[in-house]
Amino acid sequence: MWLEITRLGSRALWRGFLTQLDNLNNHTDKQGMPSSRYVGVEGWSSKQVAGWLRDQGFREYVDLLCSKHRLDGASLLCLTETDLRSPPLELKVLGDIKRLMLAVRRLQRQHTALTQSGSEVSALSLIQTGRSDRVISNGFAERGSVDHQHCNGAVTTVGGEHSYSNGKRKQYCVRLDPEYWKTALSAIYAMLVCGVTSFVMVLVHERVPDMRTYPPLPDIFLDSVPRIPWAFSMAEACAVVLGSILMLVLLMHKHRSILFRRLCNLTGTVFLLRCVTMFVTSLSVPGHHLQCSGKMYGDAWAKVQRALEIWSGLGMSLTGVHTCGDYMFSGHTVVLTMLNFFVTEYTPRNWNFIHTMSWVLNLFGIFFILAAHEHYSIDVFIAFYITTRLFLYYHTLANTQAYQHSRRARIWFPLFSFFECNVTGPVPNEYGWPFSKPSFMRMLLG
Repeated sequence: MWLEITRLGSRALWRGFLTQLDNLNNHTDKQGMPSSRYVGVEGWSSKQVAGWLRDQGFREYVDLLCSKHRLDGASLLCLTETDLRSPPLELKVLGDIKRLMLAVRRLQRQHTALTQSGSEVSALSLIQTGRSDRVISNGFAERGSVDHQHCNGAVTTVGGEHSYSNGKRKQYCVRLDPEYWKTALSAIYAMLVCGVTSFVMVLVHERVPDMRTYPPLPDIFLDSVPRIPWAFSMAEACAVVLGSILMLVLLMHKHRSILFRRLCNLTGTVFLLRCVTMFVTSLSVPGHHLQCSGKMYGDAWAKVQRALEIWSGLGMSLTGVHTCGDYMFSGHTVVLTMLNFFVTEYTPRNWNFIHTMSWVLNLFGIFFILAAHEHYSIDVFIAFYITTRLFLYYHTLANTQAYQHSRRARIWFPLFSFFECNVTGPVPNEYGWPFSKPSFMRMLLG
């Protein structure tokens, strides 16, 4: 009953709004011309703009804007706050700047409503689609609905329509389905890639060039900076700190399932590419301090055991894992950079301290890798470039709804198309406690 009354009220409201639009369109001024106050703002003359400014309480700026700079209706619709602050206008009173821009934006919305929402069919279609529009105090409609849909028992969709000052409209519908089964598949994918990487590292160790025949290659950084023995451990410590920060972000983020799925997908893909590059090309050892030589592990079972040791120790020297030959490109740089980009992408923009610390850890970690003479400079550069490009391309495509379901995406980016097909927009940085509050906290906090 209440729903039916609401629907009837909405229809009556919109019919009243359409009647008001019709009255405005048929309104005439004293000279018998259509009222330019509501129709055809683009056709306003400087005198009509001056009248509008006086009505809005900006009489002191009429001479400056309309007489000196000949501001007409079209230029008024294009006016921005930067125009008011910059030469040749250079308004000095902050309050007047803000109030004038508020009035201009209100006029822009009214102009858009009249030029694009003046038909009864388009207005009533909004009611039929269940959209929750509202009429603001001056009688003009402002569209900004939010539509929540349920998918697999969870609220996953928000949507609406945004009107720009240039008259264009952008409709959007963002669905954020957690899809935990896909997250589990992405974790399995990342673990399998780590296993394959560990096994390839064993094979690469068998083929490492002999240092007596193939000495270290010339490298500007390695030849100029003396080796720091403890630097590689510091690089891994930077990665541990970054990983801890990201784990906290994942724990508190409301869309942690999507974030973790993307982390596993991107990291697994980069390391899968690394398997190919380090297997096809064996570089000479970058420093004489590395006791590396071709090591034969015998049968396949011995190789699998060694691969399991590398996999369980995450390939880190802090866990006692020492490898040789896996130089093109640096896996440590990949991890540092990927963690940094996830931390900075999925935390609010005003968390400047966290972002600065994340970048400092990333860059210092890369420096420590080079200072330890564990990788050539080209290894680190290529790793940083590939990781950053893949991260940026992935998120650009993920935020572009038109591309996600295209045939080209399914062919060239099958994993992206599979994991992101139900995430149709940017993931907002929203946080919440991941677990239900204990009983004593509920008693204290309510």
